[in-house]
Amino acid sequence: MTMQQAVLSLVLATMVFSIALELRLADFRRVLETPRAVLCGLLSQFLLLPVGTWAAMRLLDLPPHVEAALLLIACAPGGSLSSVLTHIGRGNTALSLSISASVGVLSLVLTPLNFTWTMASNPATADWLRTLAIDPVSIWWSLLGLLGVPMTLGLLLGARRPALADRLKKPLSRFSFAALFAFIVFALVRDRHLLTPQILPEFAIVVLHNAAGLALGWLCAQAFALAERDRRAVTIEGGMQNAGFVLGIVALQFNSDVGMVIVASLWGLWCIVSGLALAWWWRQRSGADAAFSAA
Repeated sequence: MTMQQAVLSLVLATMVFSIALELRLADFRRVLETPRAVLCGLLSQFLLLPVGTWAAMRLLDLPPHVEAALLLIACAPGGSLSSVLTHIGRGNTALSLSISASVGVLSLVLTPLNFTWTMASNPATADWLRTLAIDPVSIWWSLLGLLGVPMTLGLLLGARRPALADRLKKPLSRFSFAALFAFIVFALVRDRHLLTPQILPEFAIVVLHNAAGLALGWLCAQAFALAERDRRAVTIEGGMQNAGFVLGIVALQFNSDVGMVIVASLWGLWCIVSGLALAWWWRQRSGADAAFSAA
């Protein structure tokens, strides 16, 4: 793990801890009582985006490295950031966490399966196919370190020391949000040599792909007739993929192909920006709706 990945992991773990201070076990019990919301999130993550990306790649004539990177991104599991963004956007955070945990487990089988068939059945990428090997230990450590431990500690503190939890949740939330923003700025400054006019086509494709993931998540939630807070959680889950995971696979199995690295890096940065923008818009709209109702 690089220093940058370690810092981001610490920031995300802090965010999850601060979110857990506001949750109660009853929130998760309500999620278990409505399993179709979790199923909706899993369909968006493991079916709609991979199949939709595969179909788009068959229709478009993109460079092989771009198609391979987008297919890998579409098949990759989400990360803990989705739960943070759902919380900021006043969605159902417990549902988001439940979907993320389920995705982490199912990705051990479904991510290699989806990546293999989408790559093999696409003429532009068939020759690039690698047998995608996922280390289950790293997945479990990621789930435990970024979700399990901070979530458990936050729930315990909220239940046993509610007064302390109330004092901590706002400062921690503000600090972690500011740290995430600083991380984005640092990444942009560090990778400014990549930000040339030549990457504009790849950037446009990344923006459209991310928008498609969010849209598919929203449409799936609409089809399942989910409540507003649940729709927000499923939408975010549909558009947030773990770019760090993708970059690791590219490094290990595609010899750090420069084209794939650029696409995955752009995707990782943009999904944070788009997710924050969407969450902030939802948050502002929720505030306006509450004010209107009070009036």
